[in-house]
Amino acid sequence: PLTLEEVRMLVELFYLPYHHGALAQELLEHFRWLRANSLSVGVPATGPDACGGTRWRGRAQSFQLLCARTCRLHSRFVSTAGRALLYDLHPYLWDIRNMLLAASAFVLWLGCQSITAPMLLGRDAEPWARRGGLFGELQALLPVGNSCDLFYHPPPLFPSSQLYLLRPLLPLDKLGHEGGGCSEVSQELQAQLSRAPALPGRLLGSFLSLSPEYTFVLEDEGGPCGYAAGALHAEGFLQQRDSSWLPAIRHKYPPDLGTGGPALGQDALEEAVLFFHAEPLAVPQPVLRRFPSLVQLGTAPRVLDVGASRSLALCLLSALRANGSRGVFCQVSDADRQQLSFYSKLG
Repeated sequence: PLTLEEVRMLVELFYLPYHHGALAQELLEHFRWLRANSLSVGVPATGPDACGGTRWRGRAQSFQLLCARTCRLHSRFVSTAGRALLYDLHPYLWDIRNMLLAASAFVLWLGCQSITAPMLLGRDAEPWARRGGLFGELQALLPVGNSCDLFYHPPPLFPSSQLYLLRPLLPLDKLGHEGGGCSEVSQELQAQLSRAPALPGRLLGSFLSLSPEYTFVLEDEGGPCGYAAGALHAEGFLQQRDSSWLPAIRHKYPPDLGTGGPALGQDALEEAVLFFHAEPLAVPQPVLRRFPSLVQLGTAPRVLDVGASRSLALCLLSALRANGSRGVFCQVSDADRQQLSFYSKLG
């Protein structure tokens, strides 16, 4: 059963409409401070204000631990609460879990940025754009907090106790990545998310090579199970992809590669090779002017909780918005039913 400490956490998360309990107050205070002092992250250890960066990282770690505790509380609540209580309270706890997955990943992203001065854009939203309580206050602190349609979605019919971790791509993940090859993390993602595991570069290669700072990984107890990747300046990214990355990949994977590899899964291999050698469609200039950033997201079939997918989208869009993006687009083949269904479920 739930422990007394876990029940206390529940009460503190949903105390009174305009008055937070200790846990909720601590979450908000840490997040406000980390957002307001994010410029401290880039201060060198030998700099005159090195203690500012150390303090920021210390508070970021405290915030991560609080988020992890709350996510564990959601998992425990689903596993142990009586059915009547579960269906009464789960929608609220599920909302907070999703929000904290995104907020935690965004803070981690701020902490490992080479970009030291994110522009945390935001303006006052209409009162109806945000919900009340802890959820609404956390929403207001994310750079995309005024995009209210990103935050309103019904909870799952069958609650899941699955624990998720959402984080930015870390330097260790990129070890071994060269040209079209991928690290262990991206290889596992490719194997689970794509029908062509023989060529890991097909899925994430261009983003890992050209825009790794806007790549996020979703993990569950089975390992990596989702990703979100973006390019802040899509026009330059696409030009670089077509002029340097694609030619290198085509040289590495010649057109006749798929004709002799049954052990690798010949059909999948041929499909992947054709993908690399097909000419990519040009993006019209009006699209690039209105939506200057490119995004790509995906999850493994085992991820049934749309809340985790929403959190992926939120943290990627927050990172892009923090550095000045006005809008994003994604490219999907009209024949790719799986991706079309995924983006449709996101809303």
